[in-house]
Amino acid sequence: MQIWDTAGQERFRTLTTAYYRGAMGILLMYDVTSLESFNNLTYWLKNIEENASPYVVKVLAGNKCDATTKRVVDTEMGQKIAENYDIPFYEVSCKQDINIETIFLTLARLIRDQRANQVDLCDSGQSEPAHVDLKSRIFESTLKEPWKCAC
Repeated sequence: MQIWDTAGQERFRTLTTAYYRGAMGILLMYDVTSLESFNNLTYWLKNIEENASPYVVKVLAGNKCDATTKRVVDTEMGQKIAENYDIPFYEVSCKQDINIETIFLTLARLIRDQRANQVDLCDSGQSEPAHVDLKSRIFESTLKEPWKCAC
C-alpha cells in the first residue's frame, strides 16, 4: 500500500489531481480547529469526483480532536458531511494517537472489499465453473481438422 500526503499542495492542483487518478482509496482529513480546512472538504470531494475512479474508497477524518479548547468544527458537522457522501467518519488525533490505526485499517479493508467486488463484477455470472467435455464428438472433430496458418 502506498500512502501519499497531499497536505499543503492545494496551490499545485494539477499535482493533487494526478494523485487521485490512480488512487484506490483516499483519506480526507480536515482540522477541527480550522473552519477553512473543513470548508475545503466540498471542494476536495468535488475534485475527487471529477478526477478519481468512481470506485475509489473514501474515509473522512477530523484531526486534532484532542484540542478541545480550540475546536471550531463540531463532531456533528463532520458526521453530517460523511452521511451526505456516504463515507465513514472518525475524529482522530495524530498527536495523541487517537483512531489513527483505525482509519488506516478501515481504509485498507474497504479497498480490499471494493477490489473483491470489482473482481466479482468481472465474473461471467455463472454460479458454477463451466464444464468442458474434452471427449465430446464436437471437440474431436475440431482436432482432426488440419492446422492452417492464419497469415
